[in-house]
Amino acid sequence: MVAPVLDQPEAFARIRLLRSPNIGPVSYAQLLMRFGSALAALDALPELGRRGGRAYRAAPAETIEREIEAVRRAGAKYLFHDQPGYPALLGQLDSAPPILTWRGDLALAAQPCVAMVGARNASAAAVKLARDFASALAEAGFTVVSGLARGIDGAAHEGAFPRTVGVIASGIDIAYPPQHAALQERIASEGLLFAEQPPGTEPRGSHFPSRNRIIAGLAAGTLVVEAAVRSGSLITARLAGEAGREVMAIPGSPLEPRSHGGNHLIREGAVLVQSPEEVVELLSGFDGIPRSTFREPAGDFDHAPEELANAEPADIAALLTTAPIAVDELIRQSGESAAAVQLALLELEIAGRLERHAAGRVSLCG
Repeated sequence: MVAPVLDQPEAFARIRLLRSPNIGPVSYAQLLMRFGSALAALDALPELGRRGGRAYRAAPAETIEREIEAVRRAGAKYLFHDQPGYPALLGQLDSAPPILTWRGDLALAAQPCVAMVGARNASAAAVKLARDFASALAEAGFTVVSGLARGIDGAAHEGAFPRTVGVIASGIDIAYPPQHAALQERIASEGLLFAEQPPGTEPRGSHFPSRNRIIAGLAAGTLVVEAAVRSGSLITARLAGEAGREVMAIPGSPLEPRSHGGNHLIREGAVLVQSPEEVVELLSGFDGIPRSTFREPAGDFDHAPEELANAEPADIAALLTTAPIAVDELIRQSGESAAAVQLALLELEIAGRLERHAAGRVSLCG
């Protein structure tokens, strides 16, 4: 399929649409499907918000003009979901970021990728192990993806240079953590740096799970080197499993709390690996069918663009509560078409009344 030519007014409208209140990756994609362009979707937002029960105003054009200038000043560029350079594996996610900003060598994301994650307060042995694994995987032709955090992330980036991708939870012009400012700049210069948040955005707690889904989405598999049971690394592993990617973990001592998360993953179905060669064997020629069983299928559904474009919204607000429920269950209970239910959810989301959760679930906002 030939990518559509994206002129400046439509590119501007896409950025403005995504930065508008209550618009996330799923609703953004549905708006483009229903209306055919971001320009048309922006015109429709006030009416959709009214039908969802609240007045609506899109992001001001002046805000987007300032953002575009900030991206230029940072030496970065925009990457839209349907442009040729957009990473193919990432684009397979239902929640794939519609727009990324980037610096560096975009071709690195098109090569076979493996994500490496782990503890921030990692042991010295695990840091050395991560660096050695990353170096060997890069030597074998893989691009190593991680999140620029202290500990395992930083070691993975350093070991893989220049074949490494950093994904940050802040804007492209914000270094986080500050101790990794030089590392982040080196990745942007020699490797590849991605950001989903607008420039100037300081990282918040909610940004890190969003960043983690990009890390998992870019790679055919995610390797957990060392992690406690309550760790963001396990979120990345779960997201990789939900996406149908390989989930791997290096085992550790049961006496070391920082190993309990990786050991838990192995018990739950992640593949135990003890050498870079085992990772290479698992991911070489990855065909979308992982050997690991650590995954939780998302309860989503497919619909054709013309179905969504022609649908009338279903009356499903009464079926929703603040408890998350799968969208396909709403379809069954309402007796409506998938496109009609999706449109009703879109209107509620734009009005700020709906929250989306993992595995294709939704709820009313609390």
